[in-house]
Amino acid sequence: MVTLSEMAAKKVGDLRLAEGKPEWGLRIRVVGGGCSGMSYELGWEDAVAEGDSVIESHGIKLYVDSQSAPYVDGSEIDFVDNSMMGAGFAVKNPNVKSSCGCGQSHQF
Repeated sequence: MVTLSEMAAKKVGDLRLAEGKPEWGLRIRVVGGGCSGMSYELGWEDAVAEGDSVIESHGIKLYVDSQSAPYVDGSEIDFVDNSMMGAGFAVKNPNVKSSCGCGQSHQF
């Protein structure tokens, strides 16, 4: 199961309103790419696809496809605002075995 931190849920809620998509949820996928092999892709979603898991966390629906689910199981999506590195979403994933130097791609 994937969850959102309270800060991430608030940020997703704010972004949905700003983009005029107040009912949409957040899709998380694991895709091939990057120097360590796999990376995360986050995007808006308004419909369940065949094989999706739908989880609700802090009032936000999270959509996970069946291929990504094993890789993100147990993860928490957080929103971090670090003045040195900027702001953005970060996935805290216990399944990651190693990451590249920039932290954008991972091996599971």
